[in-house]
Amino acid sequence: MANLSQSLNWSQTFSAMRHRNFRLFFWGQLVSVIGVWMQTTAQQWLVYRITGSQTSLGLVTFINFLPVLLLSLFMGVVTDQFPRRKLLLLTQSWFMLLAGILALLTWFGMVQYWHILMLSFLLGIGNALDMPARQAFVVEMVDDDKRDVMNAVSINSALFNIARIVGPAIGGIVVAAFGEAPAFALNSLSYLAVIYALALMQISASAAVGSRAKPLDRMKDGFRYIFDQKAILGLVFLVAVFSMVGFGALTLVPVFAKDILNIGAAGFGNLLSWQGIGALIGALILIIFGNRFHKGKLLFRSRLLLGPGIIGLALSRTPWLSMALMAVIGYSFITQLVLTNTLIQMIVPDELRGRVLSTYTWALGGFYPLGSLAVGFLGDRIGAPNAALISGVGCILLIGVNLAVFPSIQKLR
Repeated sequence: MANLSQSLNWSQTFSAMRHRNFRLFFWGQLVSVIGVWMQTTAQQWLVYRITGSQTSLGLVTFINFLPVLLLSLFMGVVTDQFPRRKLLLLTQSWFMLLAGILALLTWFGMVQYWHILMLSFLLGIGNALDMPARQAFVVEMVDDDKRDVMNAVSINSALFNIARIVGPAIGGIVVAAFGEAPAFALNSLSYLAVIYALALMQISASAAVGSRAKPLDRMKDGFRYIFDQKAILGLVFLVAVFSMVGFGALTLVPVFAKDILNIGAAGFGNLLSWQGIGALIGALILIIFGNRFHKGKLLFRSRLLLGPGIIGLALSRTPWLSMALMAVIGYSFITQLVLTNTLIQMIVPDELRGRVLSTYTWALGGFYPLGSLAVGFLGDRIGAPNAALISGVGCILLIGVNLAVFPSIQKLR
């Protein structure tokens, strides 16, 4: 019991929460991300309802993240050049506006598939800047105390997954009872919480990074650093390939809910919520015990779970089993992302932080839509279960690539 109570020393377990700026961000984000997951659930259901096409589901994801693939590397230069808090105020306001437009279009019965594609692309432009800026802002919120970086990243992931549990469940209920428009409207209003939190923060002037070097030269400096650091190159590469081959299979979840498990919109929300439960468990383990684990080995073990989890989902015809497998997938997903993010944050110098993290967000947000589009295309032609099987087998094969090409990652502590 003494060892357990020592491990659960709350001042150490939640050490990032002692920083005022991080506390503000936590509560603002909690409200906002619940709204985001409500919209994600409602939008996926709306797309499949009006198109009946798995390819259409994949195309929305692809269009949403296409700007991340095209722009996020340059946005890393912007993140290192301008105050990150102001950049986040800009992106969150942009997201609020787009959610409001989608709510109005849906409420008045005017929404068409091309509207969703256009708004998804505009959302992606904002995400191309928001993702690296938000990742790089973590260190500023904990006052450059790298001892609290992993704790902050893990708490932020726990927050994200609390929202992933609550948001889809609420979203599924709202859609089933009132339709999609109220879910979009609630998401638009939820951004006010994070905008208010960002406005209250006190950030030192030194946090605004600037340089007279040309943007292209600054981008080249970031690439040069990454290719000189094989561990970071491996971390970025593996996020890219696992995002494309494995995470893209999540595009098929509405199809499993509607056509295979026959559990409807509320059941679809529950599937996403169970994914969030698994991810939350992973994040909480990292919050409490993260600094005691060998990070490289834990990262490898979490990757071992992804392929079997997706294969099990492809074969399951039982709702409770599918939900349990979604929890396994969620655990693997978030553990990989938190550990990869933390290892990069701990290695990279602050003056290159935005540019290096932009390659991480590019790998995650850029290759995930390619996988989503491919899996959606396969699902329309060979069925969702067979497409998911291919994805799961691909993840297992990538474990061999991890061992053969980047064995040094397992040694990272």
